[in-house]
Amino acid sequence: MMRPAQRPEMNNRNIGAKPLRTPGNLLSGRSIFIFAVALALSPLASAQQSSEPASSGTAEAAEPRKDYYRAEFVILERKTDPDDINERMASRIPEPPDPELTEMLRAVDVNGTVETTLDLVPRSELHLNSAANRLENSGRYRVLMAAGWYQSFPPDFEGEPLQVAIGDWLEDAGHRDVEGRITIDRQRYLHVDVHLNHWQPMPRSEEMSDVRGDTPEEDQRAEASEDSDDAVEGDVSETADQPEQAITGVNWPKAELLTWIRETRRMRSEEVHFLDSPTIGVLVFFKKIEE
Repeated sequence: MMRPAQRPEMNNRNIGAKPLRTPGNLLSGRSIFIFAVALALSPLASAQQSSEPASSGTAEAAEPRKDYYRAEFVILERKTDPDDINERMASRIPEPPDPELTEMLRAVDVNGTVETTLDLVPRSELHLNSAANRLENSGRYRVLMAAGWYQSFPPDFEGEPLQVAIGDWLEDAGHRDVEGRITIDRQRYLHVDVHLNHWQPMPRSEEMSDVRGDTPEEDQRAEASEDSDDAVEGDVSETADQPEQAITGVNWPKAELLTWIRETRRMRSEEVHFLDSPTIGVLVFFKKIEE
């Protein structure tokens, strides 16, 4: 009688989180953030090993779908006082939201209506669900989004940016306090590009300082008159540029930037990746599906 083959142990390096890849010196609060996430992820290794199906001995097996994955994303917010954040980013102005984006991962409007263009699976089916629950139950983190879907990512795949708008609604700003986009591409390996902004309400004393400036009223009237004359004599392109200047100057931003994430990370399937800032973090996991 043949002895059943002993199953090799899973190499934890291939499925563990990679929190220490973030460059730069970590702040104390940020280190705690990463350590807590690492603890929440540690049970995933054994859970994944036990959940993997045994190989089938069926001779007539269907041909597997190539380059087919379940993509999973969890976005977290660390509950902390903004005054405790050492990074000072209020002077930075990110690019305005792109009105041409049509694909949505998760976008919540002012009324709380959730929109997505993806066929999302239930949260309970996510590999990252247990880690998200542990972090949320700790009372120190807030899960803003936990989403996953099935999709083919063939070589040279160039994904459309997926809009993200989650968290609290900022009334004066007219958008959610965490917004941006996530893009998935593939060359030889999968790559995830995360552009997320974390905003807070604009201090009342500073809201209009940049808009009004220190120019005397008489000079403002004179400049307005000159601009009016130039608009009449100038060509159409000068007038067409004015709305864009209004959006990036006066109308954007209407909130204060707290932190952001700007990172592109190479992904490996079956491996949990963690991208973070001092106040928000993103867990990413790709499960290759062999059908």
